[in-house]
Amino acid sequence: MAEKNRYSDAELEEFKIIILDKLEQAKQDYELLKSAITHSESNDTEDTSPTFKVLEEGAATLSKEEAGKLAQRQLKFIQSLQGALIRIQNKTYGICRETGKLIPKDRLRAVPHATLSIEAKQAQR
Repeated sequence: MAEKNRYSDAELEEFKIIILDKLEQAKQDYELLKSAITHSESNDTEDTSPTFKVLEEGAATLSKEEAGKLAQRQLKFIQSLQGALIRIQNKTYGICRETGKLIPKDRLRAVPHATLSIEAKQAQR
């Protein structure tokens, strides 16, 4: 029996559902991070006494920086998931870009935006 070189349409549909679910959650998380940066949902330091204002501003700056980094990572994750959807559309999803072999289903279920098999990923180290 010949080695399978791509996933079937039914299998691709299964992965598409997984990716769409993760994409929806990732977008919600990204929006939460953006609102943390802009403080659009908070009372900020305007409603506290002046003695705590300096401490709060320092903590707010730090948390804004952290939220900014997290938001950046989340945006990259969203873009990776969108790329996976394009690969599904092109029927190239699940093919390792290094070896050309199929990435195991278990790996794709855990990391649906993966473009490398575990072997190829380990070889990069």
